[in-house]
Amino acid sequence: MSVMVAQFLNLVWIVVLVRVILSWVVRDPENPLVRFVGTLTDPWMRPLSRHLTFGGLDLSPMVVLIGIRVVQRMLLSA
Repeated sequence: MSVMVAQFLNLVWIVVLVRVILSWVVRDPENPLVRFVGTLTDPWMRPLSRHLTFGGLDLSPMVVLIGIRVVQRMLLSA
């Protein structure tokens, strides 16, 4: 079961990374791909984004990506 959770977290990690890359490349928030990826990642990032945005720089993706890797390592080492 922990391997399945780790794989799911790996998929979430990839989607968050795609969101970061899209934020650099696509500036249209109405773009269907941007909206789809946002729908998938907002539940993970929105709560953190409220507290981790400094001067327009949102650090929530970095925290989510690091957090996912930490949880994966804990699951796989158990």
